[in-house]
Amino acid sequence: MECPVCGSDCVQSAPEILKSLPTRFLPCAECSMRVLDKRAPLPALKYAAPCSCGKRFIDEVFAHMYVIMREEGDLTSRDPLIAVGSPLIHPGFAMDQPPFLPAKSLLLLSGKVHENAARRIVAEVPEVRGVVKTADFVPGLVSHDLDTVPRVYTLLAGCDVRADIYPLATGPLVVYKQQSLIHIEFPRAGYPKLRSVAAHVGKPPVPFFVDACSGPGTLGLAAACLGVPHVVMNDAWYASAFWSAFNIEVNRAYFDVGEVRIYGHLGDMARNPVVREPVKIAETVGRQVIEVYQGDFRNLDRVIPEDAHPVAALDIFGKNNQKEVSSLLRDWQGRMGGDAFIP
Repeated sequence: MECPVCGSDCVQSAPEILKSLPTRFLPCAECSMRVLDKRAPLPALKYAAPCSCGKRFIDEVFAHMYVIMREEGDLTSRDPLIAVGSPLIHPGFAMDQPPFLPAKSLLLLSGKVHENAARRIVAEVPEVRGVVKTADFVPGLVSHDLDTVPRVYTLLAGCDVRADIYPLATGPLVVYKQQSLIHIEFPRAGYPKLRSVAAHVGKPPVPFFVDACSGPGTLGLAAACLGVPHVVMNDAWYASAFWSAFNIEVNRAYFDVGEVRIYGHLGDMARNPVVREPVKIAETVGRQVIEVYQGDFRNLDRVIPEDAHPVAALDIFGKNNQKEVSSLLRDWQGRMGGDAFIP
């Protein structure tokens, strides 16, 4: 599959990426393992090369990046190893032990890195797929108040597309996202959002499910994997709507569809990043109908049939504000009917 960000083959279908997963981050018999103190500076500006199998322990990869950032002036001799930044593994899933990284399996998020070091890291550290400059905010649309102006991180070098893997009763779900544009959400133990979706979908599955604030599509795709005949995913933020659509194609082997039609293109959608009136971004053709819209979830009654009475997940920000959450749920059910829940 062609990556919509860099144009290379750095994205794969779900069956392809899952095929190599059992051994992807495991060492071979020849791999070495040096555990470093993350809270202290690197003892010496040295690092080991990857093993002949092509993998290297994550601490050694950080040592390599630390040396480059010291040489480029992004770090000082007093900075600890952890100052390099935050690693996002590709693909991401719950691990029992630190990984041995193969090529292009790590995305670095760093508030200290600058472009020269970022370019060197991508060119010289084989495990790194991209480097993103972070700041003190959450990227993307972080409120259902669409008057807020979204901010994003900066991709300095490489590609920032990566996947997370989510367990379902029907098999693992693969969800790609462009990490500079979409907030990081680490799954809580036991994946309570997915369990909530499964409980509301039921057996046999409900006929219609809406993922009203879809992000990259995790909950809507989970409902589709669980057999819901008609699924609608929606997000006002262009990157979320696009990746919801793209992830249908990634996981299409699990759906009862013959064709995935994607109408929105990432570059074109970026020119109008926040949309209020729902615009169809993608749809499937086949026995199972999966649709993606970009728009304000409060306007979905304009595209969802009156008699649909869907089960809807409203994965909104600000869930601690019970008064506002209750108001949004009442408003949704007044417009759409059916059953709405906060996952």
